[in-house]
Amino acid sequence: MNSESNKLSSEEETRMIDSAFEALLDGYIHSNHRQKTEVIKRAFAFARQAHQGVRRRSGEPYIMHPIAVATIVSQEIGLGSTSICSALLHDVVEDTDYTVEDIEAQFGGKVARIVDGLTKISGGIFADMTSTQAENVRKLLLTMGDDIRVVLIKMADRLHNMRTLASMPPQKQYKIAGETLYLYAPLAHRLGLFAIKTELEDLSFKYEHPEVYRQIEQKIASTATQRNQVFNHFAAPIRERLDQMGLRYEFKARVKSCYSIWKKMERKHVPFEEVYDLYAARIVFECPDDTREAGMCWDIYNAIAAAYPNKFHTGRLRDWVVNPKANGYRALHVTVMGPDGNWVEVQIRSQRMDDVDEHGLAAHWKYKIGSEAEDSALTGWLQTVQDILKNPEPNALDFLDTIKLNLFASEIQVFTPKGDLMRLPKDATVLDMAFTLHSEIGTHCIAGKVNHKLVPLSQRLNNGDQVEVLTSHSQQPKPEWEKFLVTARGKTRLRAALRHRRRAIINEGESKLRNWLMANGIEMNSDTLMRIVNTEHVAGKDELLFMIGNGEIAVSDQLLRKVRPQQSTSLLDRFWRNPFAPAKGKDGADAQQHDIDTREIYELRTTDGVSNYLIAPCCSPIPGDDVLGCIDDEGRVVVHKRECPTAMLLKAGQGGRLVQTTWAGTGRKFPASVYVEGIDRMGILQEIIYIISTNMAIYLRSLNIRADQGVFRCDLDVLIEDATVIANLCKRLKKVKGVGTAVRIN
Repeated sequence: MNSESNKLSSEEETRMIDSAFEALLDGYIHSNHRQKTEVIKRAFAFARQAHQGVRRRSGEPYIMHPIAVATIVSQEIGLGSTSICSALLHDVVEDTDYTVEDIEAQFGGKVARIVDGLTKISGGIFADMTSTQAENVRKLLLTMGDDIRVVLIKMADRLHNMRTLASMPPQKQYKIAGETLYLYAPLAHRLGLFAIKTELEDLSFKYEHPEVYRQIEQKIASTATQRNQVFNHFAAPIRERLDQMGLRYEFKARVKSCYSIWKKMERKHVPFEEVYDLYAARIVFECPDDTREAGMCWDIYNAIAAAYPNKFHTGRLRDWVVNPKANGYRALHVTVMGPDGNWVEVQIRSQRMDDVDEHGLAAHWKYKIGSEAEDSALTGWLQTVQDILKNPEPNALDFLDTIKLNLFASEIQVFTPKGDLMRLPKDATVLDMAFTLHSEIGTHCIAGKVNHKLVPLSQRLNNGDQVEVLTSHSQQPKPEWEKFLVTARGKTRLRAALRHRRRAIINEGESKLRNWLMANGIEMNSDTLMRIVNTEHVAGKDELLFMIGNGEIAVSDQLLRKVRPQQSTSLLDRFWRNPFAPAKGKDGADAQQHDIDTREIYELRTTDGVSNYLIAPCCSPIPGDDVLGCIDDEGRVVVHKRECPTAMLLKAGQGGRLVQTTWAGTGRKFPASVYVEGIDRMGILQEIIYIISTNMAIYLRSLNIRADQGVFRCDLDVLIEDATVIANLCKRLKKVKGVGTAVRIN
């Protein structure tokens, strides 16, 4: 796919490149960093020569990409000359004959180490093999402990790739957008890169749901005038009081992103018109003395309270000034009822807080700019990541999920019996705290005391709780504990403990079985083990040895008849001898092979009652939904909704199996569910059934209705042809007198 740059003459391309670099240099010169322009110019010249004649898929000269990444690094993240040079050179070692040693000779050790780190995690976090994907995640996270700038430049690289994603084929767009939303956006959030996190989410949303994105974008634009009028009306009495205080400040409204609006629409099952908190108000004030920041935040709070007396939402007061979030975010949040009857969140912060909140604590942390609290918060999180990496999950997708658990920043603060402050994720339990303290405490935890009251280890903790963990040496970790755990560290440590304990039992079972077989003159080999596995109907060798070691299967004379050597040609036996051999079909073909071209659009068809696809039961998509296909191990296309959590994981972990799909000639009906809620009255059920069965001729599979104190709730299961039918059904049901809500649910 060629862009306009392909039509430019060489002189025009040269001017375009020089102009982009001059803009980068100009932004750097006007920053507060030391002016080291000479080394940046040398890095640019080196990269320009190395990438000479190479073009991106869009058709533009390749050097435009390193310049764009360096510009993001400098102007949007706020890093200095070392990072700018590294960004300009970040693809040189991977794409040319130059080595890390060449970079070190020209630009020194720091730049070389950063470029080397970027080269090791090149190609995105994810490749086609799941084991490679997980290994690349580990490499990415390990670099945080060495030099956080590697990850920050990688974030800038991903942001520019997302900004230019239109030049990629659809299958690549899904893969890149999926892994961006799954891991890069949460990572940006955790590093405090709020603006980058928001843009990554919006760009991913744009490519995954282009039509919905366009509709929301248009509606935001069309309501701008009305929204500004409402905000100005709300802000006027507050401005008056802030002016009387003599503050120098900026008071503005920040519109929520398309992605966050869509998430709220999905979560609450409401249309755009019923999302009332489309914006948040922000007061950014100048404070010459950092020690007065907290006091000035509360002075502004009092001014808002005076402007809107008795209109505060007390349950939504958030003080992130005294206790910053783990990603360094600091602000005072208050929620006020505006003149139009809707709640408005007001964020109060100093100019310094705003700079850190927008550009991220990470850029400040490495160079020791900021408070000790800010420093220790990010350092503690990085230590947690390193702890997870010490005991990685054997299953790569489980590892990705575990890491992702640790990227979210919704937290509570609890205290130890001695008064030490600990940060835990929201909904963390006593068991989470036990594993956070130490692996041994977690594996031997029996209960806890929360605010001096005895509670089970599954007890969820609240902000401000004082927690004491009770242990016993006789306690052993149990598999069912995992459902009590929220923290990635807890899950990782529990699984490691269970694996260690299970391995010890398997080894004991193997020794017991081997000695028994030797005593009976039988060799312990794969055939012998396979016969026992088959006759005992267990999952495999490890499960057999575990059950023997655990005493669930006794090694006795009864086993002798099961282990006498016999010739076997069963499929299971063949698998045991060579578990990695591909399964063969009737014609001897590899069952893994398939003729589906992931670069082409795959048409979802049903012919004579036979479909060329499978519907994923996790999200049950229907024609008209935004879907994608994933090729399973047997070469079949399994169809998921694009926003399905399982699909998110597949996009992140198995991008090479994704295929763009389109509905065509389905010729079948699909199950769908509708939730209806409203004011109960006589005859309302008959009207609902009449609309479904008679008026719209829809097959009603089941109906569950319940009423409580004048309000009814109804769950409907129907069979329909496509999403248009279910949308029309919801519209018709909403017109029934008393019905307030009618939405499709998964």
